[in-house]
Amino acid sequence: MNSFSTDIQIGNHNVSKTSPVYIIAEAGVNHNGDIKLAYELIDIAVKAGADAVKFQLFNTESLIKNDVKKATYQVKNGVDDQTQFDMLKSLEISREDCALLADYALKQNIDFIVTPFDEPSLSFLLTLPLSALKISSTDLTNLAFIEKAAQASVPIILSTGMSEQSEVDQAINALKGRVNDLILLQCTSSYPAPKEELNLRVMQKYADEYDVIVGYSDHTAGIGASPYAVAAGACVIEKHFTIDKALVGPDHQASLCPRELAELVVEIRKVEAMLGSTVKRVEFCERENRLALQKCLVAASSIEEGSLFSTANLIARRTGGQGIPARYVSDLVGKKAVRSYSTGEIIDECK
Repeated sequence: MNSFSTDIQIGNHNVSKTSPVYIIAEAGVNHNGDIKLAYELIDIAVKAGADAVKFQLFNTESLIKNDVKKATYQVKNGVDDQTQFDMLKSLEISREDCALLADYALKQNIDFIVTPFDEPSLSFLLTLPLSALKISSTDLTNLAFIEKAAQASVPIILSTGMSEQSEVDQAINALKGRVNDLILLQCTSSYPAPKEELNLRVMQKYADEYDVIVGYSDHTAGIGASPYAVAAGACVIEKHFTIDKALVGPDHQASLCPRELAELVVEIRKVEAMLGSTVKRVEFCERENRLALQKCLVAASSIEEGSLFSTANLIARRTGGQGIPARYVSDLVGKKAVRSYSTGEIIDECK
């Protein structure tokens, strides 16, 4: 029996290996603490054709000590005296605003997902009607936090950046028996992430070892790795976007602009179309070519009525689809010819 579902419902969307890729437009903190900008980001995600829009909820005092320095990618031009605490404080949205955004997203017919970064925010989100709950790579090793997130009545999406395989194992074990609907995302938590360190094949390892739906949280530059991740088996794609890359803030520069987000959706849908089905068949576009190009049996030399067909007197040639297909040669060898055939004549009957 599977520990986790292989068919998950998020909002009005079905997520599985055979469903359309579920595309999460990650607004994150690119609203810069401005609720009006947050509404605009939802509109951009809707216009681009994303399936979900995602934000981050945190209480800075509950998240970080006040003297922690910024991560390298958060520092502008190599000089920045602002602490992570001060930066994050400016990027907070209130719980009330988060609830308003959730309601607005529902009205715009787009799924609303939130990542909590601290215990109070998680507790609040457990009371909110979300489409799904996202657990960031930063909390993959925070097992008590993960176990509390398992109380959610919606699917859990878990990112695995900055982690060892053994730590992913621990997180999965913490969720087994607590969560049915789990989606596991491969992620490289660098901004931007170098192509040599993406390891898209990890998704297949996750799918094989944990029997779980997998996806990819993409931090590469531009449209980047997302279409390739779909080809590698991702059922879910998460990608940051912004209204303007020039805005001040830690994530804008590494995010997609509105045009790029729309292009990403188009590219992913193209990849889906190209991947198609697991059923091997003669496609409609191939039918005429099949007749023109595949070979049928003709007489390699003259064949008298009543003589036996053999590999010596039969040969395959293009006939425009007339006659017996070449794949049936072994069925014909050793049987008597119903009539005589001249060299090069199409073999059309036997007994």
